[in-house]
Amino acid sequence: MAYHYDNLKLDKGMYSVAGKNFTAVLEGEDPSERYKGTALEGLDAYQRQLKRFNIKVKGTGSDAVDRFFQTSQSAVLFPEYIARSVRQGMEESDLLPSIVATVTQVEGLDYRSIASVPEADQKELRRVEEGASIPRTQVKTQENLVKLHKRGRMLVASYEAIRYQKLDLFSVTLRQIGSYINRALLSDAIEVLEKGDGNDNAAVQYKVGTSPIGGAAGKLAYDDLVDFWAQFDPYEMNTLLVSGDVMLKLLKMEELRNPLTGLNFQGTGKLTTPLGANLLRTSALDGGKLIGLDKRYALEMVKGTDVMVEYDKLIDRQMERAAISVTAGFSKMFQDASKVLTV
Repeated sequence: MAYHYDNLKLDKGMYSVAGKNFTAVLEGEDPSERYKGTALEGLDAYQRQLKRFNIKVKGTGSDAVDRFFQTSQSAVLFPEYIARSVRQGMEESDLLPSIVATVTQVEGLDYRSIASVPEADQKELRRVEEGASIPRTQVKTQENLVKLHKRGRMLVASYEAIRYQKLDLFSVTLRQIGSYINRALLSDAIEVLEKGDGNDNAAVQYKVGTSPIGGAAGKLAYDDLVDFWAQFDPYEMNTLLVSGDVMLKLLKMEELRNPLTGLNFQGTGKLTTPLGANLLRTSALDGGKLIGLDKRYALEMVKGTDVMVEYDKLIDRQMERAAISVTAGFSKMFQDASKVLTV
């Protein structure tokens, strides 16, 4: 049986289609729906092209980098291999889905988010008498633009140095690049949660030992967490971002040593707090701090681009300085949905 993917013409222009990545362009030319019920079902358009040119990118029998450059058409697949490996590294330790309420894809570097900042009387759920006006919630655009930042790494390696390296080994380096990029994005997200996005919406700061948080400065007790949790009404503190030293303090709490919590940690490696929040440790947060947030309402991620690679250089084997980058920013949605506690 003849398949369309065998005769697809590949060229550099597939990387420069506005609003689409390389795989999306391939899917437009060779839809996966055509392969339902065949031996190729479950492969996307890019994976079918790897099969077409007999390129194995992982496993003990993976090919060398040079395999991509056996023909001028197979070389077009190399930048997407780079992008996918980097994206995999970003996803392996990605905390962003656990703290981001929504992701907005934009074209360009200018984006103005929306916000609703109700006054105290607007938050009340009052009865509406017959003929009376219904209370309003005003939604308006933010005064300042969301800043999008390009985060990336430069791939510095000559083609001669890597051409005989196995793709499975090369992928490890690319995944590490993805991990670095993801950590930079997480640092940007934490900065916006703490300091706001330039629209006068920084998080409220609390300190252990200072009202309304009880306890003594430098120490963290379960009662202090309860005091912090109580500040979130009408939101729900369902996520806690903590630094490494604060994580140690939490693990030493008697309330975290109950059998059910210990069993869950030993069986799955996942930690929860007695308050039911998802507990996330990150070195991107300054020591002695924790950020509580309502994941549903706190943060919007604005993506200008997905993983971008300098495809011209990579296809032409000019890898000495090939940039790999992601352009993204973050917008604070509801100011009171995130708060900071300093121990």
